[in-house]
Amino acid sequence: MRVLDPDGTVLRDWRPRPEDRANPEIDRGHLRDLLLGPLEVQWGRAVTEVVPGGGRDGVAVRCADGRRETFDLVIGADGAWSRVRPAVSSATPRYTGVTLVETSLDDIDTRHPDLARLVGGDPVTRRAGAAPARRVMAGTDAVDQLQRTAALVRGVLAADLLGLYLHGSAVLGGLRPASDLDLLAVTRHGLDDGRRRALLDGLLEVSGSTAVLRPVELTVVVQAEVRPWRFPPTGDFLYGEWLREEFLATGPPRPGPMPDLALALGAVLAGGHPLTGPPPARLLDPVPHTDLVRASLLGVPGLLADLAGDTRNVLLTLARVWTTLATGEIRPKDAAADWALARLAPEHRPVLEHAKSLYLGRRYEEETWSPELRDRVGPHVDAVLARIDDLRGRSWRTARR
Repeated sequence: MRVLDPDGTVLRDWRPRPEDRANPEIDRGHLRDLLLGPLEVQWGRAVTEVVPGGGRDGVAVRCADGRRETFDLVIGADGAWSRVRPAVSSATPRYTGVTLVETSLDDIDTRHPDLARLVGGDPVTRRAGAAPARRVMAGTDAVDQLQRTAALVRGVLAADLLGLYLHGSAVLGGLRPASDLDLLAVTRHGLDDGRRRALLDGLLEVSGSTAVLRPVELTVVVQAEVRPWRFPPTGDFLYGEWLREEFLATGPPRPGPMPDLALALGAVLAGGHPLTGPPPARLLDPVPHTDLVRASLLGVPGLLADLAGDTRNVLLTLARVWTTLATGEIRPKDAAADWALARLAPEHRPVLEHAKSLYLGRRYEEETWSPELRDRVGPHVDAVLARIDDLRGRSWRTARR
């Protein structure tokens, strides 16, 4: 553990000896593997409620999939918004005035040697007078997952990989509780069946919707299919958690037209972070604004079909469609919501404000809507579609009905 003053002077450098059992630091990934190694883990079964005595002599556990089971012992290790804590305490999380900022730098020893020497491989705390400490931490679940996913892509695609780019929430506005890890890979050639299978099998392992795994969305595009640019673009491979069951049943994804790939490419060009390869503009042609608009509009019928089951995401995406049409920018969901809220009538704002609040602070399984807000979703959607209609010159009303 190193403690620095604002100019980087080391105030304390505590390094335990290998035999020192008082070392408080351990990589979270290693700790997770140590704790879970001897256990049978059922991933993807989010707990919604724990009821002591709800199973006669045991503890009843209710899951988001509707199942209920009884256990003799339940250990709550599920973080700040624990579903177990309310069974034993009325305490709720509160802000203490301390903010943690997490970041990661690839190839730090060769690309940033001065910083590597300063950090020394350990967590660092920078003291700024009487202000709260600011820590730069490595080895968090998301960083570990991103590194494993990038290693998988590099290993499978090998010399065919021209560039691998992180985009979406991770680079636009910061990961939120339910954010995906969005990645785009640009290749020289299309995947053969063997590499297609290897990539899918690896993603099924590193992606998920659990307390320690985020959903990974990986798009692979052959450079010659998008440069020179044409619409709709063709994608070579698309993996997302919403497609998991389909892939398990039918096998790896196949190439095909992907209109909304225009949005992903636009986001990468606007601010994608290279994990491998040059800046994206060296590999990709610009996406015209007209094609960003076309891709946004083509996705609206599907959004409307998913409104009841994916309310938060649909509302925020519709706000982003409206924003993109009006400004030509692809903004983070919360920023698009702010833009839309400033232009909506007061009676239509609470629905979007609630969707934004859920996005910023809740996982999908924690999403709740009061009956009053639920009744206002339809009028809100009609109001947003009307504004989209004004920009496109046609109506979506028939599609929603």
